[in-house]
Amino acid sequence: MSKSASSVVPLTIRLLVVGLLFLLWIAMVGRFDAREWLVGLVLCLLVAAAAGDHLRVFAGVRLHPGAPLHFLRWFAYFLVALLKANLDMARRVLTPSLPLNPAFVEVRTSLESPLGKLALANSITLTPGTLAVDIHDDRLLVHWVDASPGTDLEAATARIAAGFERHLLGFLK
Repeated sequence: MSKSASSVVPLTIRLLVVGLLFLLWIAMVGRFDAREWLVGLVLCLLVAAAAGDHLRVFAGVRLHPGAPLHFLRWFAYFLVALLKANLDMARRVLTPSLPLNPAFVEVRTSLESPLGKLALANSITLTPGTLAVDIHDDRLLVHWVDASPGTDLEAATARIAAGFERHLLGFLK
């Protein structure tokens, strides 16, 4: 049985996983002991080999020197969006006269990898007032607590997902 090129996990991904596991091993050991480090390296190589095609999830990661900076930018943007959404939901709870317009809206994404779409859906879901319900091709179905009547696809995409996606594209495909 032959594997297609898309199902083969690139060597760079395997090496990245081995490196991350080894750094975790070193942090857990907590001291320099060559034998423990050697055992850790062997175990990390075995784990990465045993994971096989399950490492394909990391194929959506963009490996370049600026990726960590893009990740930090996304994280900062996420924290600000989280704070704003929490304040907005608190305002809505404390002021019952504010109108609620809950609706399902479709949001378009240009993220291509399953990992990128998952990160966008989780960013949306973890922000109060929105919940990503389904992902189909390049669209996410989002339950939104404040959808104005007649909200179009471009407006929903701009308000809900565009900021997250702009930063996610720096380190995910």
